[in-house]
Amino acid sequence: MKCIKHSLGDFEQLEILPLADLHIGDIHSDGKKIMEWLEYIEKTPNCYTILNGDLMDTAIKTSVGDTYGATLRPMEQLQQCVKLFGPIASAGKVLGVCGGNHEARIYRNDGLDVTQMLCNQLSLGDLYSPESILLFISFGKQKARYHEQPVLYSVFAIHGSGAGGRKEGGKINRLVDLASIVDADIYLMSHTHSPAISRNSYYRVDKTKAKAFKVDRLFVNTSSSIDYGGYGEFFAYKPNSLETPLIILDGKRHKMQAVL
Repeated sequence: MKCIKHSLGDFEQLEILPLADLHIGDIHSDGKKIMEWLEYIEKTPNCYTILNGDLMDTAIKTSVGDTYGATLRPMEQLQQCVKLFGPIASAGKVLGVCGGNHEARIYRNDGLDVTQMLCNQLSLGDLYSPESILLFISFGKQKARYHEQPVLYSVFAIHGSGAGGRKEGGKINRLVDLASIVDADIYLMSHTHSPAISRNSYYRVDKTKAKAFKVDRLFVNTSSSIDYGGYGEFFAYKPNSLETPLIILDGKRHKMQAVL
């Protein structure tokens, strides 16, 4: 788990549009939808992103994906990602990057981490982890007793693994189980191609004050850019929605939500 800190200024509200499972190079990847997301991030001053794995399809002979039907070879997929993510990386819009199981195929076979290569080319190496990241994001101004101070949020992000079953309930259970790993405000997972938002509460213990405080937790699963077809259709998986959750953080008080 890699810890990363960001101080993002005096925004009254911050948006995070996480991107994952773009599968660039797959014949069914919706390039128009990807550009729509990237343009929104680039043109919206208070919008940032987390790149949460499987940005490239990187199908190989031994994988489930169709290596023969790919529109781009793995090296071309890497070059395309450099081109696509370059503008938002240069603008400081990327908060963190996680590895995905698709890129991990190449690492297992040849020892090459293509996501690390992508991050190095985009000067995002310090924001990358092949496993998971824990982000600390401060911005805005909230009133304290004697002064104003930024609002602080923590986000735990991981690409995820295993389908958790085909039903939506099983996938949400996998998402909510992230809370057993680390204490955070927001938990972000991908991999299942199923956009989902959930919330719960628990009591956080403050030993120094001998008190417990009720806090909310927000759980977000991202979507995918993959339209229906290929092995998903062959194995009779459900078509997935191409809409992905947008996380909205308040800069005046500790309040978070996600919308589709």
